[in-house]
Amino acid sequence: MHTVCLFDIDGTLLNSGGAGQLAMERALANVCGLTEINGDIPAAGRTDRAITTDLFRLHAIDDTPELWRTFQEEYFRQLPAALNELDGCVLPGIVALLDHLATHSHLTLGLLTGNFRIGAELKLRHYQLEHHFAFGGFGDDHHHRDDVARLAFAAAARHLASEPRADRVWVIGDTPADVTCARAIGAQAVAVATGIYSHDTLAATAPDLLFHDFSDASPLLDRLLSA
Repeated sequence: MHTVCLFDIDGTLLNSGGAGQLAMERALANVCGLTEINGDIPAAGRTDRAITTDLFRLHAIDDTPELWRTFQEEYFRQLPAALNELDGCVLPGIVALLDHLATHSHLTLGLLTGNFRIGAELKLRHYQLEHHFAFGGFGDDHHHRDDVARLAFAAAARHLASEPRADRVWVIGDTPADVTCARAIGAQAVAVATGIYSHDTLAATAPDLLFHDFSDASPLLDRLLSA
């Protein structure tokens, strides 16, 4: 029986150095003529769809299907350049963790991220992590992370050609929203304090496992390999 690991991207697998925000700001400037972002739109743990919708509303931009499509195309055009410009990195222990998980045939790795699908692919390709993930749930259409979790669960079922047991699904992320969305699909939750949320803040969400970072991921590996 398969165990499924669903990984968040930003703050969990990697820190892009703010490349997503920079690319989004450039796309807003080029497509909408918006040269200054007013207000502080929260991003951590949210979907790109929700973030962009908030930005459009805040600046009274009419969110038409044509504008949405044009904005996304420009964002995807800007993102590789932003990734190359900024000083991002793969987070501690991630490469070793993913490589170890890949050696076990009963473990299946996917994504559960608020990124647009193409944005996720661009980030993972830039940091040479894309080969680990065959499916996922993405933030193209949904405003709430719980809905993205349901997409990821359905994608895992399609990939495996059978629905995984919920208690054998592990959601791994760096925000309280990752823990919440794991509970929404009956999954196990792993929190790691490599994003903007502190270890104490994440502890208050009662994840099944909690890490400062994945420099020593042995408690997670023990749980996954004994399942």
